[in-house]
Amino acid sequence: MHHFAYRHGVLHAEGISLNDMASQVGTPFYCYSTATLTRHYEVFAQAFAGADSLICYSVKANSNLAVLKTLGQLGSGMDVVSEGELRRARAAGIAPERIVFSGVGKTREEMAFALEEGIHAFNVESEAELTALSEVAAAGGHEARIAIRVNPDIDPKTHKKISTGKAEDKFGVPYARARELYTRAAAMPGIQLRGVHMHIGSQITDLTPFGDAFALLRDLAGQLREDGHSIEFINFGGGLGVPYRGDNDVPPHPDDYARTVRAAAKDLNVRLLFEPGRMIAANAGILVTRVLYTKKGANKTFTVVDAAMNDLIRPTLYEAWHEMWPVREELRKESPQTTDVVGPVCETGDYLALDRALPPFHEGDLMAVMTAGAYGAVQSSTYNTRPLIPEVMVSGDGFAIVRPRPSFEELLGLDRIPEWLK
Repeated sequence: MHHFAYRHGVLHAEGISLNDMASQVGTPFYCYSTATLTRHYEVFAQAFAGADSLICYSVKANSNLAVLKTLGQLGSGMDVVSEGELRRARAAGIAPERIVFSGVGKTREEMAFALEEGIHAFNVESEAELTALSEVAAAGGHEARIAIRVNPDIDPKTHKKISTGKAEDKFGVPYARARELYTRAAAMPGIQLRGVHMHIGSQITDLTPFGDAFALLRDLAGQLREDGHSIEFINFGGGLGVPYRGDNDVPPHPDDYARTVRAAAKDLNVRLLFEPGRMIAANAGILVTRVLYTKKGANKTFTVVDAAMNDLIRPTLYEAWHEMWPVREELRKESPQTTDVVGPVCETGDYLALDRALPPFHEGDLMAVMTAGAYGAVQSSTYNTRPLIPEVMVSGDGFAIVRPRPSFEELLGLDRIPEWLK
């Protein structure tokens, strides 16, 4: 569910007309709904009511400080994968004991910073990382609380670029070697073994892979306790999918996911950690773009808009599908036409949709690219010297620009001319 709906013939974000917003902000821009962020977090949290749990929102899905602050005020912790994301979480007021640090390539400098901050735990991804973390922690007089991320070699049945739990993926340590690595870790200075971790992928819409993976996680936790390790928490990762195709693409409800988790954690007496990102942020955001031109090619019709692959790379990177709604509702009554929705960037891969049956958009019409709140703005770039587009947050009948569009002067000012060229 989201809070984008038509009122008086115009698409609104909560109580704000997107026509009015576009006239003030300019296009293209991202728009986030506070009510939707709140609802999605609370539905997930309520699914685990009564359990000792810590929900750590995955910052990489959408790292805008206003988004993080909103979720933090609801009680969310954060899952970070870089020092920059850790600094964002702290700037948004997230207590360090509610932050976990993931990622396969943590630098020693990042480890030292996180240790100084006093984060809840590191998700360790390799033996080499474990050694480095031990050395950094011991040198600084710290104790690093860790969970080792285990790769169960389970197909999450999702896109190959967002699969993280198969043997050929770069994430985690092989399940068969986990007990051995825990034994080694227990003897290392500066290391406190406290949990186990698993994250098998993203945009998962079938509970079966979760059930298979969590059963292995349960078995491993029991084995590790038999080996004498103190397992206080299990981090189940994230990955629950979202309905990119509207009512035709309905993923499992968090309540159903929670039943799968609870079955795996039954009688273990552990704290439950989660790292949801997409399922909280995706449907809470849209990309609003304006049609520049319509173009008849020899074999295709093109709808040229002012947003491009540098603003939303998901369609060309992941072959991702996003619903596209006209901001002017009456367009929905017209017969659809097959078109490619493309941007101004000089790449054949610059598209938002291919061979899509859409209302006949005209020059100047506004289009809303739905379910764009996750992995949208965070993956944007300034390719073709196109400034990053604004991010706007709506709350009821008010809105604020939470990341402004930089000027060309600011963008060019990031470069430096060497002395020999002056």
